[in-house]
Amino acid sequence: MLRLSALTVLVGVFSLGSAPARAADACDTLAATVIRATGASLAGRTGPVAVFRAQDAERMSLDCRAPARLTVASLDREPSPGYFMLIGRAARALAGADAASAEVLALNLHQASLLAQAPRRGGIGPILMLCETGPRTDGLRDDLTVCRLAHRPGLSRIRRAG
Repeated sequence: MLRLSALTVLVGVFSLGSAPARAADACDTLAATVIRATGASLAGRTGPVAVFRAQDAERMSLDCRAPARLTVASLDREPSPGYFMLIGRAARALAGADAASAEVLALNLHQASLLAQAPRRGGIGPILMLCETGPRTDGLRDDLTVCRLAHRPGLSRIRRAG
């Protein structure tokens, strides 16, 4: 009887230990996908957060916790076109979104944020996006443009007319 309970404890320990390993593997896979799609390089990883170096962004980070999110930041209030292209490629890596459509969405949300002086949200296909410009008070305070992308958990069941 004692032997059976010890075996049960070992099975329980191994099954609990494998969940974080699976999460780490999934995050590694997603980080590798982001690297391939964007051309960024991995700068570091701590737990579920990976930080990248990208030519067209000051900061780029991936948070693998569900739903996975990417943050792309620039020091420029009006970033170069390469910044928006990077966001398009990142959206494709994160959620399989059409890169060109995500690029246009990021540019439109950025312009709307400049005009409204407030963050603007939007979505296209499997991606949700929030872009904001201007002075910030959080950890990204030096960045004047920040866009966050997240995989849309499910598409709306509302049907369009027609």
